[in-house]
Amino acid sequence: HNLRRQRQMCIRDRKPTVVVPDAPATELQVTDIVEGSGAEVEVGSIVLVHYVGVAQSTGEQFDASWDRGNEAVAPFQIGVGQVVPGWDEGLLGMKVGGQRELIIPPDLAYGEAGAGEGVIAPGETLVFVVDLVGVA
Repeated sequence: HNLRRQRQMCIRDRKPTVVVPDAPATELQVTDIVEGSGAEVEVGSIVLVHYVGVAQSTGEQFDASWDRGNEAVAPFQIGVGQVVPGWDEGLLGMKVGGQRELIIPPDLAYGEAGAGEGVIAPGETLVFVVDLVGVA
């Protein structure tokens, strides 16, 4: 299977560190930490990622696929609302093997509702480091 082969070639061996900005974001900020050289994410792509998510206001990690092992991340489709809008927009153009920082303002994350029964506060800016390990 193509996704599996790409995943094995591109995965890094440890969880990355997330640097949290001092102030909340008002717009999506996308920064390539490592440029990938594989297949590129487009609207409709099925992607496989590893990620770390941190709340900007507290600097606390709220989720990390790395903590669940190498096979923990289920594929999802970009551009169809399966993930927060900041991911749908922020992963476009990323290439397999790449690592990208996404700083997502509340309106492209969980907004004033928050999420996870208080795990993500209302109005929270989210900071992710995402490793793209497969695209189909």
